[in-house]
Amino acid sequence: MFFESDIMENASDSCKSHLQETVYESLIKLQIPFERVSTDEAISLEHCMEINQISDVEMVKTLFLCTSEKTAFHLFITTPDQPFKAKDLSNSLGISSISFAPSELMEQIPGMKIGAATVFGVLMDTENLVQVVFDKNVLSGEWYGCSDGTTTGS
Repeated sequence: MFFESDIMENASDSCKSHLQETVYESLIKLQIPFERVSTDEAISLEHCMEINQISDVEMVKTLFLCTSEKTAFHLFITTPDQPFKAKDLSNSLGISSISFAPSELMEQIPGMKIGAATVFGVLMDTENLVQVVFDKNVLSGEWYGCSDGTTTGS
């Protein structure tokens, strides 16, 4: 059985990464209300679907992508049921091609690890290298769930 804590409205007492600490510091500083849960390690869409059922919020799928030259980077936030078609996204962005960025660049630029990609990664992008791209289906909802920069918090 997949563990998920009760919903909390405060920051985590013990942050597991610099990104996670920055996420909560930023939300509190900007006075942005949030709800969070702690879970077993969630690194697959199946885990996210379990979080959806327990939390009554839809988790998003966040992909860290780059051009073939590795000179332009994108965080693509979409619904979990939306298949990723690199050609369609690259066409809509007006670039020749796009693919998954290497894990070492994911850790270096937005400070994220595999399985913990999140829109909050832009908080760590001090050089403004990453463009955030939202799927219109995500924007149609009032709320969505995402990782807090770890595989055990949303």
